[in-house]
Amino acid sequence: MTTATAPSPTSTAPTPHQVWKRTRGLLIALLILVIAGVTFAAVRSGTNYGHLDPRSADAKGSRAAAELLKARGISVTVATTLDEATTAAGPDTTLLVTGPNLLTPAQQRRLHEATTASTGRTVLIAPGPAAASRLSPGVRTEPHRPVSPLPPSCAFPAARSAGTADMGGVRYTAPDSTATACYPSDGSPSLLILKGRGDGDAVLLGSPDFLHNERLDQQGNASLALQLLGSRPHLVWYLPSLADPSATSDDGSPDNNDTNSGGNGGEAAGEESDFLDLIPSGWLWGTLQLTLAAVLAAIWRGRRLGPLVVERLPVSIRASESAEGRAGLYRKANARERAAESLRAAARTRIARLAGVTAREAHTSDVLLPAVSARTTTTGDDLSTLLFGPAPADDAALVLLAEHLDALEREVRTS
Repeated sequence: MTTATAPSPTSTAPTPHQVWKRTRGLLIALLILVIAGVTFAAVRSGTNYGHLDPRSADAKGSRAAAELLKARGISVTVATTLDEATTAAGPDTTLLVTGPNLLTPAQQRRLHEATTASTGRTVLIAPGPAAASRLSPGVRTEPHRPVSPLPPSCAFPAARSAGTADMGGVRYTAPDSTATACYPSDGSPSLLILKGRGDGDAVLLGSPDFLHNERLDQQGNASLALQLLGSRPHLVWYLPSLADPSATSDDGSPDNNDTNSGGNGGEAAGEESDFLDLIPSGWLWGTLQLTLAAVLAAIWRGRRLGPLVVERLPVSIRASESAEGRAGLYRKANARERAAESLRAAARTRIARLAGVTAREAHTSDVLLPAVSARTTTTGDDLSTLLFGPAPADDAALVLLAEHLDALEREVRTS
């Protein structure tokens, strides 16, 4: 038996080439991550606004409607806090509330008081059940319906002049007989006009889609937007925010029912909006960069490891010592069955070679036993028990099994 020799002492310090090979994957991944971060920052370096924002030129923004209103001489002011919105409200002002469901109950009640006293026009985008009950007491909401081109089906001048428009979403009903209901969807209106004090009124819209840049040039959307939002010389475009200091009053949180059903930034209640729309853009891009970093790290760690390297044993071990150690483990575990099977398997392999049986069939009793019987005087049953029998009952029987296997191998070899 050939034994391994102890290796000669060598230096274990890695060479510069080895260091480069080990770290180049990580360095490349970091470089790609930095480039991706710079690219994302450059792409988003411009001013970005959300849905229904009059400064946004995105598909879901409303810059086109705001520019048309300005061209007609309407002043457009953006308000991001409740204080700014209530202060600007007045008889010559239209107050557009893009996300009434983001307001806390206290904010909604305060907004209702301010708009009721202003005698101006208040336009509410898709308020949910709780928001509608506080901002327009007595109004009930109906389940959401898909947005589609709908005829006005009412006598409201702005709706009749605009004609068919992209309406739908939340539907509203009011017990007040003076309310004007337009653009019915499945029997319930998606635009409701409530008469207020003096010349003031409140307009409830079931969907903001007709105000989006991508839809403004379709149907009668532009006409409806201009007439609803341009009836007064001033327009306050209120974009509610969770960062509004006034939100800390009361319970400090928006109504859960309306937030879940109304969506973010004026999405219609009950609408199955994209989950990504509910995530702030900063978190979205940060998550994307972390995902890219994780993918690059997985690719780096999953790289090919290279060819196998033969490991030299640190010490030389005698074969007899290895056998004694293994036997000691078998004895300590009382593994007579495992030891007996190991002895039988080794004996069958050697005897099969002597009897002219292939190694594949050495452990098949139907092939091995007839070949061995022809070379020995041992009977068939005893031979089967010896080579394929059960485990010994005790250590003495195990020793006896080893002796009988040795005797059988000698007999086959000398036959």
